[in-house]
Amino acid sequence: MAGLYFEEFQVGQVFKHPIRRTVTEADNVFFTALTHNPAALHLDEEYCREHTEFGTRIVNSAFTLGLMVGISVGDTTLGTTVANLGWDEVRFPQPLFHGDTVRVESEVVDLRDSKSRPANGITTFEHRAFNQKNALVATCKRSALMLRKPEA
Repeated sequence: MAGLYFEEFQVGQVFKHPIRRTVTEADNVFFTALTHNPAALHLDEEYCREHTEFGTRIVNSAFTLGLMVGISVGDTTLGTTVANLGWDEVRFPQPLFHGDTVRVESEVVDLRDSKSRPANGITTFEHRAFNQKNALVATCKRSALMLRKPEA
């Protein structure tokens, strides 16, 4: 199992995830269409060329958020999470574009016992996504209900 148990995390621990992903036009268009988001910012190149400061389509921020968290799973919570409890302080300081390559790092910012589920603990991560130019493109805090280590 790749994920860590609650007791294996430490506040301040940083994961520099080895998986990177180049975002394609297809990723953006499929995700945007599948989620019924009609925003021209994601779908209409001519509109963006004529009416936006970016001059081209930008990647759907919900896709960026999902990709950032998804990249983190293999090193942190794969097989050891009970539930994702929430995302807080989600920010997109710079847009992501087709062809950008995303890398992610995650930091453990809080650990606490679950009051309602003594067999679990709550780990809070701060995820940070960067493009190939090392520009920060997304951040969020994610709380996860984690399994405790099984007793031997």
